Amino acid sequence: MAEKKLSFEEAMGRLEQIVAQLERGESTLEESLALFEEGTKLMKQCGTLLDKAEQKVNKLTSYTQGTQEPFAGEEN
Repeated sequence: MAEKKLSFEEAMGRLEQIVAQLERGESTLEESLALFEEGTKLMKQCGTLLDKAEQKVNKLTSYTQGTQEPFAGEEN
């Protein structure tokens, strides 16, 4: 089953929950490892979303400075 892609805000919220749960220290080793693995995947997803947002900002900035057409040839 494919995992549902969360929005940036949802992923960050889940990461906060994971950190809080790990900091409490009440999880077993297996549970902690599973939480750490989930958190690592969420961090990667957030990083990808932030990179995409940065690319869009850079394109828009280039466009407003007259150096590039906005999203020319880009598919969403």
